[in-house]
Parts: sequence; C-alpha cells; structure tokens
Amino acid sequence: MPERHYTSDIAFTPTVKAIQSRKGSRNGYARMEQGCGWQTEITPELESFIAQQTSFYLATASADGQPYIQHRGGPAGFLRVLDAQRIAFVDFAGNRQYISSGNLAENPKAHLFLMDYAHRQRIKIWGEAQVVEGDAALTAQLMPQDYAARAEQVIVFTVKAWDANCPQHIPVRLEARDVQRALDMRDARIQELEAALARLQSPQTSAPENRA
Repeated sequence: MPERHYTSDIAFTPTVKAIQSRKGSRNGYARMEQGCGWQTEITPELESFIAQQTSFYLATASADGQPYIQHRGGPAGFLRVLDAQRIAFVDFAGNRQYISSGNLAENPKAHLFLMDYAHRQRIKIWGEAQVVEGDAALTAQLMPQDYAARAEQVIVFTVKAWDANCPQHIPVRLEARDVQRALDMRDARIQELEAALARLQSPQTSAPENRA
C-alpha cells in the first residue's frame, strides 16, 4: 500500500517524523494529519489576520541551502491577499543587498512568518515566491497609499501549506500608536472627571427669594 502524503509533509520530513517519534510527539501529530491537517488555501480568517499585520519575516535559502531571513514592514494592509493561493507585497527599496532576490532566483522555496504580539498569535506559511519586476499595474495595486517609500519590485508568494501556532511563550507587545490612543482616551476621561468634580465643588448660587 503506497504511503499517504499530508500537507504537513512540507515541514514534517521523514527525519522530522523520526525525531517526533523518539521524543514522543509523533502520535499527536499523526492524529492531526489524519484529521483536519494543515490548510493549503487562504481562508477568510487568515486573510483578515494578514490584513492587520504591519510586519513579517520572509525566509529564503540559496541553491546550496544557506538560509536567510528578511524583515519587511509597512502600514497595515501592505501585505495583500491576491486570491486563495497567493499573497503579494511591494518590496520597498532598502540597503540594495538583494539577498532574498538572489536566493529566489535560484531557489523559489520560501516561508512567511507572521507574528501578532498584541494578541499572541503567530502564523507560519510555507510556499514558493517569485520576484516580479516592471509590472506597473501590480505595483500600483499593492503600493500603500501615501506611504513614504519607493517601490522597487513586487514579491508574489504562492501558499503550499500554513499552520497557526499556540500562544505559548509569545510576549505581549503593543504597537506604539495603540498605546498612544489608549493614553489619549485615558487623559480625555481624566479631564472629563476633573471638570465634573470641579462643578460639584463650586458654591451653589441660590435663586433670589420673592418678597411681597
């Protein structure tokens, strides 16, 4: 009987499965594989998560397997879902090392790592990526409005499988703009309460009595 293949095999190689067996986690992951398994298409929930992110990490590797991880950031929505299989973003001009571009030119396999510290969520996405140069229409479609950066090219990522991790060990970190918004709301509420207290403490002016 031929061996059955699962979407998680993209990460769970025979060597990985052997280590899982030795360390006691293989049975749990085997049940996952035979159940719902990892998804291969972008769901509405994943699309919503992607749309909220302001940064992510792109992992690539050279032809001989040397890995490289690159951070990419921008306004929420700069990482865009094109369809059920593809995610894309404008690659802004930077330090001009072009390590990711070079890796993708000889090895299209790539990985996206999305971390939401505020909600302690992380998403891992396996797939392949390609660099698209000179496509003005696609660049205009993906370029964030009024964002002070120069678009150099576009990277299109094709999803093969993705997985959501548990929140264990993820520290809670908040965006500076969210903290400022909360502080502004607090200060406004304090001013409102102080004004109300001042009104309560001010002398009451009695209405003049009517005398015959």
